[in-house]
Amino acid sequence: MKLNALSLVAVLILPSLVASQLSGRVGPTTTREAKRNKVCNVLNYGGTASKTADIGKPLVSAFAACKNGGTVYVPPGDYGMSTWASLTGGSSWALQIDGIIYRVGTASGNMIYVGETSDFEMYSSTSKGAIQGHGYIFHANKQYGARILRLGKVDNFSIHDIALVDAPAFHLGLDTCTNGEIYNMIIRGGDEGGLDGIDIWGSNIHVHDIQVTNRDECVTVKSPANNMLIENIHCNWSGGSAMGSLGANTQISNILYRNIYTVQSNQMYMIKSNGGSGTVKNCTFENFIGHGNAYSLDLNAFWSSQTKASGNGVQYTGLTFKDWKGTCANGAQRGPIQILCPSAVACTSITLQNVDLWTDSGNGVTWKCENAFGSGGCLRSGDGSSSYSSTTTLVTAPTAYSAPKMPNDLGSGFGLTASIPIPAVPTTFFPGATPASALLGR
Repeated sequence: MKLNALSLVAVLILPSLVASQLSGRVGPTTTREAKRNKVCNVLNYGGTASKTADIGKPLVSAFAACKNGGTVYVPPGDYGMSTWASLTGGSSWALQIDGIIYRVGTASGNMIYVGETSDFEMYSSTSKGAIQGHGYIFHANKQYGARILRLGKVDNFSIHDIALVDAPAFHLGLDTCTNGEIYNMIIRGGDEGGLDGIDIWGSNIHVHDIQVTNRDECVTVKSPANNMLIENIHCNWSGGSAMGSLGANTQISNILYRNIYTVQSNQMYMIKSNGGSGTVKNCTFENFIGHGNAYSLDLNAFWSSQTKASGNGVQYTGLTFKDWKGTCANGAQRGPIQILCPSAVACTSITLQNVDLWTDSGNGVTWKCENAFGSGGCLRSGDGSSSYSSTTTLVTAPTAYSAPKMPNDLGSGFGLTASIPIPAVPTTFFPGATPASALLGR
């Protein structure tokens, strides 16, 4: 089929469309090329390619000049950052980071904050751009510092082809964002809680082809959230992916996780609350592979690490877990299926289908359910109107638990006292799955 000029432009700006769970288009509405009609190079706004200089103020100045229809450009090179950049307002702009930004400042907050903007893209054209937070300097002294990157009230956006490394606190947070796409990224943090990989709340977000190493959240959905597709995720010595912590007035619906690979992590997937109210409904978790994780499928409405919230409990209903394979570390000590719900607000319409998980240690695993109703595993049939106490079921080896491994699984995580090397963005994130988009640098 031949395309005229208008048709070709339409194809170039055609947004990412995915049928499952997303409610509409995601990503920027203006092409990358169009935004490069005006380029604001930080070197022209007082920036210096030096690890000891400060790119923060030049970045803000370049943004002011290019925030309505241009590209803020950080060219290849090393840059220090001692003051944080709040980039709010504007529309139809991009932040192109082809260099490496090193945290130098010691303030809390967000190294880079992008807020209240639309039609935004952040990327590296070489796939070699990175932000190095040098969080180990804080963590070695049992302290935390700034988050690396946070978006607030941003719509029609994408972030891709970039590495976020060793955050003093969280790596990437999406606060009340809509119509977004996050892909082709690698995140590496230290072996400590509070160093979350990606935390999301908002609507109509597609996260795919991501690798995370840390000891807390891999890719986690917070409340409120709806219509999200999270797929082709490699939690590589991480805390594992999760939903929560959830408290009062929880509102989460229509979330799909699929093709999630988790190795040597705290859990394959955890849904966590303690008290609270509201609902989590119509969510699917399919095609999970795990190897050597402490927990596997863990829905815990009595999560003791969270202060109990007001309310009788979050209502979990219409959740499907299907096609899970692999092993946990010790299936007798921490069973691969644990679904614990309060008697006042039982879990209903839960489906476990082809959840075939075994253990690396021992010759048996346990399933544990409490006030959880549906089909499969240790779930009981019923509508949740009658409660039951925690029951444990001893299970022998399933016939179909074997699952492939990724070639780039790490042999260990990263400590808290030395700098974490900046890695290359991978080209594979789940066994047998081809990333949806090739790296720009290729």
